[in-house]
Amino acid sequence: MTATGTTDGGGAARTAGTFAPRPGAAPLSRMIRAQALLETKMLLRNGEQLLLTVIIPTLLLVLFSAVDIVDTGEGKAVDFLAPGILALAVLSTAFTGQAIATGFERRYGVLKRLAASPLPRWALMTAKTCSVLVTEILQVVLLTVIAFALGWSPHGNPLSVVLLLVLGTAAFSGLGLLMAGTLKAEATLAAANLVFLLLLVGGGVIVPLDKFPDAAQSVLGLLPISALSDGLRDVLQHGAGVPWADLGILAVWAVLGLGAAAKFFRWE
Repeated sequence: MTATGTTDGGGAARTAGTFAPRPGAAPLSRMIRAQALLETKMLLRNGEQLLLTVIIPTLLLVLFSAVDIVDTGEGKAVDFLAPGILALAVLSTAFTGQAIATGFERRYGVLKRLAASPLPRWALMTAKTCSVLVTEILQVVLLTVIAFALGWSPHGNPLSVVLLLVLGTAAFSGLGLLMAGTLKAEATLAAANLVFLLLLVGGGVIVPLDKFPDAAQSVLGLLPISALSDGLRDVLQHGAGVPWADLGILAVWAVLGLGAAAKFFRWE
């Protein structure tokens, strides 16, 4: 701003300001960061979301590690349970939590208004994905600390763990957005919670897949939660190398889920 002096009819001095505004949208990277920060704050302030993403996985890890309820095979129960609970944390955040939150944002017209802002639609989805990743990092840190306190002894290559978590996030995120963008909010709420419970029981998270009939094992093993939990268990419990089969299953689900979400997602 530059100031210039003038004099009115009575001789009094006045100061007039000359402004040089620079209208326009902020840089795209800054918009994505701001939206991702907002999404993360909203999630962390939501009690129901915290129950789903933090409290339930933590309680399951502590309960089933401390009490001999399910036969987890040889070794300490926490060595079997911790990888499955990490997979459950990804499911709860990337799929269930994101599906419910996005479904109600769509119902209340939030997505429609955001789509009309300078933030492109793909950038909005990128911000949501960044928020999911930040939440998952917090979940993994918390669950890892608790698992170590319970006597967990992980093995394996950390890079394989990261690959599994990233592909698992992509797969569940695509499926969650597909559900949120095609169903009504109430239907999304019911369906997302139902899927969460079914995958918790039948996805190898707490109950080993070999406890199911052979015919069921072949089907359940193709589910993304089964591939994620088994892959993490192979690496962290048994010290296996890169679990290519599980990574392949997750990659297929990621491509199908994200592709279908991009094609069929309705913003209104």
